[in-house]
Amino acid sequence: GGNRMIELLSRTILMGTPLLYGSLSEVYAERSGVMNTAIEGIFLIGAWAGFVAAYQTGGNLLVGMFAAMVAGVITAALYGWICVYLKQHQIVTGVAINLLALGFCAFFQRVIFGVPVTPLIVEPLQPIAIPFLSDIPLLGPILFEQNILTYLLYVLVPLGSFMLYRTSLGLSIRSIGENPEAGDVAGIRVDRLRFLTILFAGVMCGIGGAFYSIGYLGMFTTTIIGGRGWIAFAICFLGNWKPYGVLAGTLVFGLAEAVAIFMQSSGASLFPNELFIALPYILTIVLTVARRSFNVPAELGVPYRKEG
Repeated sequence: GGNRMIELLSRTILMGTPLLYGSLSEVYAERSGVMNTAIEGIFLIGAWAGFVAAYQTGGNLLVGMFAAMVAGVITAALYGWICVYLKQHQIVTGVAINLLALGFCAFFQRVIFGVPVTPLIVEPLQPIAIPFLSDIPLLGPILFEQNILTYLLYVLVPLGSFMLYRTSLGLSIRSIGENPEAGDVAGIRVDRLRFLTILFAGVMCGIGGAFYSIGYLGMFTTTIIGGRGWIAFAICFLGNWKPYGVLAGTLVFGLAEAVAIFMQSSGASLFPNELFIALPYILTIVLTVARRSFNVPAELGVPYRKEG
């Protein structure tokens, strides 16, 4: 009854957390005109680097998170350099980096750990109940018994929205996604700003990936992300390139994933298990097709080439 509902909604926010790190950062990148299609690979690299660093330091999750951010930034910098400065195709480059990340993680996981007899594990992030707030009926256990990465988003989403719509930096980001020529004339260094939004996405997606390995499961496999980077990518579209839009989209997906986990664990099978695992992916397709209007940044995916 009620307890199960609370548990499901709490799990919704938990499962939505990494997706929101990904989709929120995708909003800024795409608003500046660059699609971060390396998102799946950056998630994976973040998950791997976070796990390795945490495992090697005896379970230090802070070191793990830091390593994930660094690995995310390095991967994003490679992507940004190729797409923003070398003007290469964003989708092709992203796919290449995603494949590279997969090979890299599989290879170095084996180099570092060999083939372990028992699975390697670290103690994942624990929920922290916020005093007073966690005592609020219904909302308390759902919103205020989460882990630190989730709490961070409670600040990042409003902050991100404020930054995008109320600051000169936000205006610059939005303008170079709509009309980079005009931005250039106004003195905005288009390529540099685009590159910086990609680096920011690298940090956020590194954290998002590490959430799966050391924030939630406490282990690493090469299939740990399993397309969730792409789901975060899709949520950016569905949320119409707005921070609060992606927040809503994330909750829908978090719920789908929470329901899937709930159904798998309850064993009450009216439908095959695979259907529930596929639920978030089916939802992506349905919601994308159902959208009537997209407010796409005009120059999304187009490298900026100065005239003359």
